[in-house]
Amino acid sequence: MFETEKWKQIATDLKPKMLEEVVSPVSGLDGQSMKQGDYTILDFGNHFVGEFSFTCTFTGSHPDAPVLLRIKLCESKRELEESSEDYHGWVSKSWVQEEYLHLDEVPGEYALSRRFAFRYVKIEILAISDKFSLCINGAHVLAQSSGDIQKVQRVTGPKMKQAIDRIAIRTLHNCMQEVFEDGPKRDRRLWVGDLRLEALVNYCTFKNNDLVRRCLYMFAAGTDQNGRVPACVFDFPTLEGDDTYLFDYSLLYIVTLLDYVNETGDMETAKDLLPVAMRQYELSVEEVGKDGVVRDRDELGWCLLDWNMDLNRQAGAQFVLILGAKALCELIEKTETEDAYPLAKIRETIDRLEKAAKENLWNEKTGFFESGDARQVSVATQVWAVLSGMLSEQEARDLMSRVTKNLDTSDMTTPYIHSYYVMALLNCGMKREAEEHILSYWGGMAEDGADTFYEMFRPDDPDFSPYGSSIVNSYCHGWGCSPAYFFRRCDV
Repeated sequence: MFETEKWKQIATDLKPKMLEEVVSPVSGLDGQSMKQGDYTILDFGNHFVGEFSFTCTFTGSHPDAPVLLRIKLCESKRELEESSEDYHGWVSKSWVQEEYLHLDEVPGEYALSRRFAFRYVKIEILAISDKFSLCINGAHVLAQSSGDIQKVQRVTGPKMKQAIDRIAIRTLHNCMQEVFEDGPKRDRRLWVGDLRLEALVNYCTFKNNDLVRRCLYMFAAGTDQNGRVPACVFDFPTLEGDDTYLFDYSLLYIVTLLDYVNETGDMETAKDLLPVAMRQYELSVEEVGKDGVVRDRDELGWCLLDWNMDLNRQAGAQFVLILGAKALCELIEKTETEDAYPLAKIRETIDRLEKAAKENLWNEKTGFFESGDARQVSVATQVWAVLSGMLSEQEARDLMSRVTKNLDTSDMTTPYIHSYYVMALLNCGMKREAEEHILSYWGGMAEDGADTFYEMFRPDDPDFSPYGSSIVNSYCHGWGCSPAYFFRRCDV
């Protein structure tokens, strides 16, 4: 159906060259002699992604037995206090960055074989002979990224704005590996939702547009037999699409392709991948009921919108479908392929979807769009209604004004939906409110001690996790980098 082998080869040819840097800890190498039960914490001063190694020596008698270490690599101070033994969540414990290492030779130099994402390293002695003590006398990380952070021009302004921008840039830098990863600790792979926001930031910072192109081709090459774009793609040992599919993510692939074309003018890629975009639209429209509304599903994970278990996603899915269909129309127009694609029919469907949304999802009395059988009112639903473009500028402004005055934004759990909340405010001219929200939400993470922005953050519950414990939360997550885009492209 698709030219997947060709697209896979294009993606392979676009594999980036990794930039490396050797970094030593700023504290923790105090020369202490450690016995069983002792530990030291190395602080590298910032968040890094790469390979950790250390050197050690001894005091006392010549070592007469191996040393057993537990090495814990942590993105945040919070992780230092958490115990993997207490974790029983549904995400695999294997994501916890904890290694057990036997030192057969002391003195010696040892390197961990895996790549890690961390700022802090806790080295604890679990077993050692009584005849000697261990000293960690050197350590470093061979840090890596495909983005050159030295080329990024920083923003000016108040200290908090500069701090947020610095953290946002660091977040994207550490997620720029051979793909735009969602999180370099977990899940370490390419997801559509993260890619869209990471690409927007990249365009005005690192400007590594070939990496965006590579990722777009990877999704195209990873489609299933029905032409569906997977929610995420694995790039090792070979390129393969995951078996997870999200309604909104497949549509955001169309939007991400349009963003790329608008930024680069690359019509060759646009024409090459337009069939993939068209197929995502076709598959999504099949989920629309006779009433013109996307059918709701009692199925966890059918559509994301935000990492909130209590969120009903039906209305939001409707609005993302409208957004994706409009992006598809624009791609068809830009590539001048109206003869090959049913542009008029797509526009008729958009009109039907918008009319159905107003007839079935809008509540005139409350002034909000409602979702699902329980008629749930959420911030996420209103945000995607605005971003769909189905409202006039005044209607959108009135709606977002009601949101800011009447709805609790704490029901949004991730920087992902908070990013789109800011976009919605900016789309209807509410620049002051958008700026205040960035300073409040992302500033809250900065005040929490973030070196990079988190996968999820609730100011009222910093330890929040949908996984059963925050020990598997990602504290460097691609979708958290969006303020750098707002500062540069939206004049915030």
